[in-house]
Amino acid sequence: MKFCQKQILIPSILKISEGELNNTGKYLKESLFNNAAIFFSEGIEEIFGKKLYDSLNSSGINIVHKSVISDIDIENVIHTAFEIPKSTDVLIGIGGGKALDYSKYCAHILALPFVSIPTSTSNDGFCSPNSSLLVQGKRKSVNAKIPYGVIVDIEAVKTSPESCIYSGIGDLISKITAGHDWKIAAEITGERFNDFAYIIANNTVSDILHYKKFSVISSEFLYHLVNSLLMNGISMEIAGFSRPASGSEHLISHAYDQIALKPSMHGIQVGIATYICSYLQGNQFETVKDFLKSTGFFDFAAKNPLCKRDFVEAIRIAPSVKEDFYTILSDKKNIEKALEFVENDEICRQVLI
Repeated sequence: MKFCQKQILIPSILKISEGELNNTGKYLKESLFNNAAIFFSEGIEEIFGKKLYDSLNSSGINIVHKSVISDIDIENVIHTAFEIPKSTDVLIGIGGGKALDYSKYCAHILALPFVSIPTSTSNDGFCSPNSSLLVQGKRKSVNAKIPYGVIVDIEAVKTSPESCIYSGIGDLISKITAGHDWKIAAEITGERFNDFAYIIANNTVSDILHYKKFSVISSEFLYHLVNSLLMNGISMEIAGFSRPASGSEHLISHAYDQIALKPSMHGIQVGIATYICSYLQGNQFETVKDFLKSTGFFDFAAKNPLCKRDFVEAIRIAPSVKEDFYTILSDKKNIEKALEFVENDEICRQVLI
């Protein structure tokens, strides 16, 4: 078999600092863009629209299309993509996950560059090569393309609800259990493993652990949270799939989404599932527990608990969520062990009611 080294894409624009919304136009002009299509999350244009418009106008960037995103049905995304003027040379998504996933997939369809401007840190999707969309009424991760640019204004992130910050914390710590699941899957099933992608994802957690004693709304903590989530997106691009960032804990969260009448934020569900799965794995359990305690994640989750009955059922069906996706939950004995832990653990009693 002929050797072929994998090529990866990385963002050409990468800015994380306070006040970056004011510089967006300058960065786009430096990349020789002239005509932009903009996709806002609901309510974001009213808060940050003027800053973005002033920045684009001052650099001579024309706004040729604008949408406010309220749904993520893939059929609507495709329809919108072909309504965008042909003069468009860059797509901008600003806000939360819906707007970013929607515009990212539009850009993928049209083979145009996409610039991601997240205003919250709820998960690593703002720099991933995938979009989470509704396909025939079900939430699915579909292949897209990693953003051409990522611009994060820490001042904007500070205005996001604390639920978004804690969701990002939960999504980030999950790389501990996701990486372990990937390693055991490679050993047991022979699944493809990429050392570099694994190291990148693992290092993102190592970095944020140094800042666990900081206030989660401090500029320093948020900078490192954003940076770590961003690098997780790049680890998925390196691996060619979501394995570095998604394991048994994500299966539980996806199952909970399917069952619960009122699912919580993705990262909140994932963070609680990570706590349980790290116990099952015997993998950095105390590290996970201490991080989620010291950042206030567990306190937040206890004030906004998940449904225990639905979460227990999610654990039971989690292995069936993805075919040929080996994790610690693939062993039925670990399902029972997880259910016993949920029943007896004091923290689980507080965050699952």
